[in-house]
Amino acid sequence: MPTDPTLFLAGQWLGAASGVLALLTITAFLLSWGFRFRLVGVTSFTALLAISCLAFAVSYRPRVSVVGALSVPVVFDNGGDLVIAAAPPDFPREAERPTVEQVARNLRGSGRNTADGLVQVRLRRVEPAGQGVSEPRVLAQATRNLVSGEVVVTSG
Repeated sequence: MPTDPTLFLAGQWLGAASGVLALLTITAFLLSWGFRFRLVGVTSFTALLAISCLAFAVSYRPRVSVVGALSVPVVFDNGGDLVIAAAPPDFPREAERPTVEQVARNLRGSGRNTADGLVQVRLRRVEPAGQGVSEPRVLAQATRNLVSGEVVVTSG
């Protein structure tokens, strides 16, 4: 798993700083300095920042970008096997397939409740169907296998 080098370096520096602060805190207790209890707070907070930076650096995963895809909001996600993204009314037809593929590739698999490991991703647009009535129309659909990471795109 790749790490983010900036956060990893910051975590290392914060870890070193918390070590130095820990030594200073111990010295403050041995010499009964008046601000020794403040040093306990500063030291523990610095250690917490170091651990947080290192954990985030290891778990960070950059977003996937697909050529020709446009950014669309996800409007529904049941936390399981269905994700729906909304396309604006002026959405270009040539961007439908790459956009739904990009949304599918950027899904996080952890915590999803699917029996077969498959997630359906739909790109839809709401179109007028009459006076005061509108209906959703699926522009493109993709299926993401959370186990293998494979994405299969179909048109709508």
